[in-house]
Amino acid sequence: MLRFDVVIIHGLWMYNSYGTYRVWEKLKRKISKVPRLYIMPHGMLDPYFQKAKERKLKAVRNLFFWHLIESKVVNGVDGVLFTCEQELLLARTTFSHYLPKREINIGYGVIEPPIKKMEMKGALISHIPEWNEKPFWLFMSRIHSKKGVDLLINSYLKLERVKGGLPQLIIAGPALDADYGREMEELASPSKNIIFPGMLTKNAKWAAFYEAEAFILPSHQENFGIAVVEALACGTPVLISDKINIYREVIDSGAGLLFSDTQDSCDQILDEWNNFKDIKKEQYGLRAFECYKKYYDIYEVAKKFKTKIHD
Repeated sequence: MLRFDVVIIHGLWMYNSYGTYRVWEKLKRKISKVPRLYIMPHGMLDPYFQKAKERKLKAVRNLFFWHLIESKVVNGVDGVLFTCEQELLLARTTFSHYLPKREINIGYGVIEPPIKKMEMKGALISHIPEWNEKPFWLFMSRIHSKKGVDLLINSYLKLERVKGGLPQLIIAGPALDADYGREMEELASPSKNIIFPGMLTKNAKWAAFYEAEAFILPSHQENFGIAVVEALACGTPVLISDKINIYREVIDSGAGLLFSDTQDSCDQILDEWNNFKDIKKEQYGLRAFECYKKYYDIYEVAKKFKTKIHD
């Protein structure tokens, strides 16, 4: 540990956080100059995880562990690092006796995607033969109840019945073989325009982002949303729920639309987007890439990160 200027603990609820903190505390009693110690919860202080019905036992475990050990770590280190402002604000609401020395929004980012190439489209066609080669609406994430997939499917089916002629909806991601995944396929069965290709990788993945008219994520909780940022980096507008913690930066940039993680709100936002003229959608796309460059370019994020942890 003494070889470093800064040490960062990643995540909570495991022994590595307390173990690292304990070693650091012992060193401080013996040595005058020790590295700075930070902890980065990566969303683990989000109140969602203490309130979700399916996590009751884990919530009790975490509450016990927080008062016994983890609060000492969070309050004792030099600071807590967050990926965005909303994560920082939410962390204050989850547990009592939350008194960190510093709260630092260091940001987060992704590497700029590969340049769009023809072979990407070919890979997507090969992976999704049902695709009509027109712009589509894209969901790309784990097929899980937390992601609000049911909201998206229900909204699409309603809008298709009323208006017809919608872009295809591609729901890409792992866990189709789980119970929830099979339920979603059954829910979507009335429409031939909802496609479940499974997980997309490499050229097929990037083609999906580039060819999509919009990326949609109605998630009930998302600490950061890597896929959202990847869509922005490809110049694809995003339609996201207000439970995705980077929503402020996205909406302030004019890079997409915001809705609540409810059925009515999801219905409304799909209808609103569908009514936009093509030129307006293209403007959202231009602002999407600008949003990525301003907030999520990995090289700029790294510079800010280095500056903030040494302040």
